[in-house]
Amino acid sequence: MTSYRTEPSIAKGNSANSTTAYANTPALDSARQQAVFVPGGGSTPHFTHEINCLLRRRLRVAGLIGLFGFSVYLIRAFILASNGMAPPAIGLALHSVVVAVLIGAACLLWSHVALDMAALRWIEVGMFGAMAAFFAYLHFAVFYHEHVLDTVASDEGKVILFAAVNLGNCLRWFILIVLYGTFIPNTWRRCATIVGGMALTPVALSIYIGFQCPILGAYVWHGMFEMVVTLAIASTIAIFGSYKIGELQQQAFAARKLGQYVLSRRLGAGGMGEVYLGEHTMLRRACAIKLIRPDQAGDPTTLSRFEREVQAMANLTHWNTVEVYDYGIAEDGTFYYVMEYLPGLSLQELVERHGPLSPSRAVYILRQVCAALKEAHSIGLIHRDIKPSNVILCERGGVHDVAKLLDFGLVQGIGFQSDTDKLTLQGTILGSPPYMSPEQALSKGEIDFRTDIYSLGGLAYFLLTGQPPFERETAMEMLMAHVHDRPTAPREIRPELSPDLEALILRCLAKKPDERFPNIHRVDRALAECAAADWDSERAREWWQESESEAKELTPA
Repeated sequence: MTSYRTEPSIAKGNSANSTTAYANTPALDSARQQAVFVPGGGSTPHFTHEINCLLRRRLRVAGLIGLFGFSVYLIRAFILASNGMAPPAIGLALHSVVVAVLIGAACLLWSHVALDMAALRWIEVGMFGAMAAFFAYLHFAVFYHEHVLDTVASDEGKVILFAAVNLGNCLRWFILIVLYGTFIPNTWRRCATIVGGMALTPVALSIYIGFQCPILGAYVWHGMFEMVVTLAIASTIAIFGSYKIGELQQQAFAARKLGQYVLSRRLGAGGMGEVYLGEHTMLRRACAIKLIRPDQAGDPTTLSRFEREVQAMANLTHWNTVEVYDYGIAEDGTFYYVMEYLPGLSLQELVERHGPLSPSRAVYILRQVCAALKEAHSIGLIHRDIKPSNVILCERGGVHDVAKLLDFGLVQGIGFQSDTDKLTLQGTILGSPPYMSPEQALSKGEIDFRTDIYSLGGLAYFLLTGQPPFERETAMEMLMAHVHDRPTAPREIRPELSPDLEALILRCLAKKPDERFPNIHRVDRALAECAAADWDSERAREWWQESESEAKELTPA
């Protein structure tokens, strides 16, 4: 399992660190003003213009299909009337009205006349209301009079009976054709080929019966017209449905693309955006993609911090720092960068699942975090958000227990001269309360590398005890605890810990920066000199193998 989940960092006086915050940009304000409830569209808000265009396009297609079917049958009715087989006058009149309504609707829908949502809804009611009214008349007319039963024994009755049975057969094919076209993903050309074959099958069978059966042959041709028209309408619906479904799938696929990358599923979210599992479309390489949507990117501070994170990580090449592959801006304004995909567990998940680590393993992991910080500090970068969920433990190149430091979203540089480079303002608190240094908790404008040493001490405390240095009910109480309270000595929670390791952790957690280790190199050296510094990659490999075996045994067959 891979985790890019982060504990929510806080930003007092700055909403950029909240994944639910929305920036108030002019573009968004304009979009919000256009957001209304679509009449008849339920309770979900839609953007009116988009729904208006969609409804007009769909009414055009539905109107053409209906106009084709009703027009063909109306022409046939007039032909029958000219041959002395006139249908009821009221039926012919209603049929003509329906065709007139559909023609009028088509003229409006295909014209350049601007139609608002209310007008389109009235056209919708007129089209489908007229067709429904005519079908209701036919339904009533067929069963109201006893003429059908009186003529069953006659030749006319046989024609009517055969036509009814034939329509029943057509209905089966109609359902099959429409079901295939709307449920099976296809290109419209392939769909047309298959449903065309389906539609031609009953027509070919009827023709064969017409020529081969001396009894039914005389009646088959009376139902051929209805069959051809019905199956033609079914094929049109199926092909159009297949085409639209394919189009929507392509749009959904395009919506999940960022440049040359395709998003798969969300891995996690934090104060600086969301992280998705993705894949390069050409290389087929799995990667993790961190992004900020346009509604979040509207805040210049957020964008600056995001760009600073990318630039910082791109300059870091150490084995224990997550590698950045790419950075870009999508067509919809989404900012993103691409980093290596790390199949493993965060230290937060590791401790939650397996309990506190052995001292030797904790030292082994902490030294790797120190190695990553050495490089960052050497080029003037302070991480400022070191915590268990920001370190992934994974296997890389056949080596187990490789620690990867990630999420440089709160990185700050030392020695920048421009005020625009200072992303942390006086009075703003950035970081994660359980592992925040006292100077960060007090929102001091100037902090140095020793704030990372304090957070590293908090990380060590968690790995060895299973809990952060302070546990309080609120974030503010936790911040004040970092400033004023002394943490419980680790050996009071785990007596088997060595005194030298406890002393190291407590020195890292000193309230005053001057009382901590002066730099990360000294922390690494002190860890190396601890009595517990005997873990290696071979022991790590054995631990992971045993863990996987236990997981398999616990998994039900």
